[in-house]
Amino acid sequence: MPQQRVTHEPAYVLHRYDWSESSLILEVFTRHRGRTALVAKGAKRPSSNFRPVLLPLQPLHLSWTQSASDSAEIHPLKWAEWVGGHTMPTGEALLSGLYLNELLMRLLARDDAHSLLFDHYAAVVRVLATEHGEVLEPLLRSFELLLLREVGLLPALDVQTLTLAPLEPQGRYALVAEAGLRAVPAAERASLSGAQWLQLHAALRDGVPFPTLLRECAAVAGELKPQLRGLLQYHCGHPVLRTRQFMMDLQSL
Repeated sequence: MPQQRVTHEPAYVLHRYDWSESSLILEVFTRHRGRTALVAKGAKRPSSNFRPVLLPLQPLHLSWTQSASDSAEIHPLKWAEWVGGHTMPTGEALLSGLYLNELLMRLLARDDAHSLLFDHYAAVVRVLATEHGEVLEPLLRSFELLLLREVGLLPALDVQTLTLAPLEPQGRYALVAEAGLRAVPAAERASLSGAQWLQLHAALRDGVPFPTLLRECAAVAGELKPQLRGLLQYHCGHPVLRTRQFMMDLQSL
């Protein structure tokens, strides 16, 4: 079968597995080819040029040989280069980045390009490398919304899902995994007003700058968190997201 050479593809490592005593299987998120599986032969050897480069949450350029056969799901990595620009996130920011990686692993199909989502992910990782504290919550909520929208799992946020009735600005609505956006009693804490949902809907439109969505999420991050986490877990299935469980375990110590 003829082979295609993919060169200098922007990418991030989402996860890596031991393949042999000296090699690794990589799950990478690439700009033009989506989630892709690569084998890095000899990457675990101390002398390997791959060893210091193939790290998560670092911007890379990768080259590999891709078989024309549809049955070839794992492709041999030929070259990898660290692009630079920021250091590795640490502490809570590192855990947040690994959480985003797990979401991408669970929700993205292989070989399905999402260039706009890749650009948003790269922007989020840059922020994680330099910012901590209060910015993390709205940053995660923003990316969760973008990811759900990109893979077609986010219902329209300007109408009630089951009836298509318009939202009342002063009404309260909750995002429910099985039913989408629906009206709830005013006392429901895990909900937003119709006006707030409409602002999020407007911020998610194509062409709207990412900081606009970040600002809208910052205003409602606490109420939005349980709704998005429920929707994400519903679509990710079981088991519970490992990074989420780890963060909950840390908080309970």
